[in-house]
Amino acid sequence: MTDFKSAQELLTLCEQRQTKISEVMKLRECELGEIPMEQVIFRMQQALEIMRKSAITPAKMPTRSMGGLIGGEAKRLSVHRNKGKNICGEVLGWGITYAMAVLEVSASMGVIVAAPTAGSAGIVPGLLLALQKEYHICDERVVNALFHAGAIGYLAMRNATVAGAVGGCQAEVGVASAMAAAAAVELMGGEPAQSLDAASTVLMNMLGLVCDPVGGLVEYPCQNRNAAGVAVALVAAELALSGIRQLIPFDEMLDTMYQVGKRIPYELRETALGGCAASPSGCRFCH
Repeated sequence: MTDFKSAQELLTLCEQRQTKISEVMKLRECELGEIPMEQVIFRMQQALEIMRKSAITPAKMPTRSMGGLIGGEAKRLSVHRNKGKNICGEVLGWGITYAMAVLEVSASMGVIVAAPTAGSAGIVPGLLLALQKEYHICDERVVNALFHAGAIGYLAMRNATVAGAVGGCQAEVGVASAMAAAAAVELMGGEPAQSLDAASTVLMNMLGLVCDPVGGLVEYPCQNRNAAGVAVALVAAELALSGIRQLIPFDEMLDTMYQVGKRIPYELRETALGGCAASPSGCRFCH
């Protein structure tokens, strides 16, 4: 049976089978769901197409969010890039544009893929689609990267949380960034152990991030944090690919994130009672 309950078990499976995390995850989905491989892959291909549409459309057709706090940011970034003023470089520039676009679609009640949540849905597609664009990567490899991201997300849901109300934004944007970083490492030719190092690095650098939605809406600062999450994921992936090891294994870092999250005051866990939501400007949008 191809199943795993921890990152260490996942890594052991990869070593025993001499395969990638994405392949282990695909086999797990087939076996546990008793679904043919072709159907499993087809479902992920559909997810990729939804991600791509939500990441690209807002730059051409901006939409105001239901709460009116965001809308048009992806187009502004595109115009900024076209003026030759992009200081982030191509991968990060496209990554933050795509990430903010997805949150715009989500906040305007469009169709997205929660990865792992709606509030953090822009990070995984943001980074992976940016890498695909820059390095001319085929869809098949991006689909595999999404299975890899799914393995990291599964471990977070099984052994910790991905809910802002439970663990703060570190559990949403943090886990999404860990998923993106780990998947990016495999996509760029890294080893399974390097992917898990990247995921651990992300959680370490986003430890303690609070969830403080202005007006109680999943719009602001969520959209900005998705862009920042892409940047953190990209840095973590680069560190791992260079051979820099993480001293704390992913399983331990995940548990650390969970314990920290439970200690975050409830005012800073999706209640809109603290942080940005409680600032004077933020309060003007709280009804």
